[in-house]
Amino acid sequence: MKENKIALITGASGGFGLEFAEILAQKGYDLLLVARSEGKLYSVKNELENKYGVSVYVCAADLSVKDAALDVFDYSLEHGLNVEILINNAGFGDLGTFSGSSWQRQYDMLQVNVAALMQLTHSFLPQMLEKKSGRILNVASVAAFCAGPKMSVYYASKAFVLSFSEAIAEEVKGSGVTVTCLCPGPTGTGFEKNAGLVGSKMFRKAANVKLVAKKGVNAMFKGKTFCYFGSVVK
Repeated sequence: MKENKIALITGASGGFGLEFAEILAQKGYDLLLVARSEGKLYSVKNELENKYGVSVYVCAADLSVKDAALDVFDYSLEHGLNVEILINNAGFGDLGTFSGSSWQRQYDMLQVNVAALMQLTHSFLPQMLEKKSGRILNVASVAAFCAGPKMSVYYASKAFVLSFSEAIAEEVKGSGVTVTCLCPGPTGTGFEKNAGLVGSKMFRKAANVKLVAKKGVNAMFKGKTFCYFGSVVK
């Protein structure tokens, strides 16, 4: 394993992922960035390496594909990367009734929002426990706290992420490893465009993505199990 500690970030080509990468690069962490768009990742790599003098590794992977998360884990092993921080940030939503929605898109959503997050945690957590050192940050949403008509699968997936994170945080208590769940309110990340929510009143008072990402990272380093930050829609 390489001596310098690595922060692995999924969904790293934009939004929260890009902000997490910048924050941790500024703190001197080398990075392993994961997203579908290899071109965007290399652009981020060049910018952060030039700006902060860190090493940035790129692993292009579509986490909606079954077991793609295991390819990311294999990449880390092949390159001897000591993953100290795992940020499960990748995720997406979709607007529409469940009965009228594309089954494949709903399935892909669960693969990204739930299955890939589980696989990456299951892959890297044993290493962290063996080293008695590591931090995991799972990005959920305020959507975790209620049902979401016309976004049923997305809301349910985030409820899973919160429940799963809190349970694993309890399991690893006192081990030197921490698990934190970030539950942002509406935030200007580009999520609304991908989810078909452009123009929604939910995003009229969207929180600043940099502030929310910073809040999440701070909570992770403090070992907090839960962190909420963002505007509340009334």
